[in-house]
Amino acid sequence: MRTRVKICGITRVADGIAAAKAGADAVGLVFWPGTPRRVAPDLAAAIVAALPPLVTRVGLFVDPSAAEVEAALRAVPLDLLQFHGSEPAAFCRSFGRPWLKAIPVRDGVDLLESVSQFGDAAALLFDAFRPGDLPGGTGHAFDWSRLSSDVLAHVRQPVVLSGGLDPDNVARAIRLVHPYAVDVSSGVEERDEGGRARRGLKDAGRIAAFMQGVRSADE
Repeated sequence: MRTRVKICGITRVADGIAAAKAGADAVGLVFWPGTPRRVAPDLAAAIVAALPPLVTRVGLFVDPSAAEVEAALRAVPLDLLQFHGSEPAAFCRSFGRPWLKAIPVRDGVDLLESVSQFGDAAALLFDAFRPGDLPGGTGHAFDWSRLSSDVLAHVRQPVVLSGGLDPDNVARAIRLVHPYAVDVSSGVEERDEGGRARRGLKDAGRIAAFMQGVRSADE
């Protein structure tokens, strides 16, 4: 089965187009104000309008109010909602859209217990956790062996792997975990002179290389 790809943290129309041209299945638009990757509704609407058909438009939120989600939905035709905070399942399902729940992989936490309350999520996204850092897009990976076959056998939904993926390691991650999809943000961003990711600014070359890594793992 082909591994699906979501490019998250799109902040420019050109980056959304580059992701779609490279073959991404979905693009993520961040509405949480606590990150440089946040997009205003009018810009998000412009990015979405430029995307070709059949590319899934995902809106990412972190512990939002219901009014914040509803305002985004009025402004932008989102296909899928992604909740990346401590939102309960009842809140996530209350907007009449398919939804994806991010599960932070923390030391000492039972992953199966963490996912048990989100049985009607469209998919579950497993991401790295770093105290004091952003809730996603940190550029750091977790120990992928935490998602062993024994764990995944008890997860009913499609699994999305995230956290620290980049063009150099995505093929290895896919071969180890066999996720339904992978989600990348910082791994395909431009780099500054010190090699640090420019948060929110994607690099078309890195996107293409990431997609090639995914395809090589699927062969």
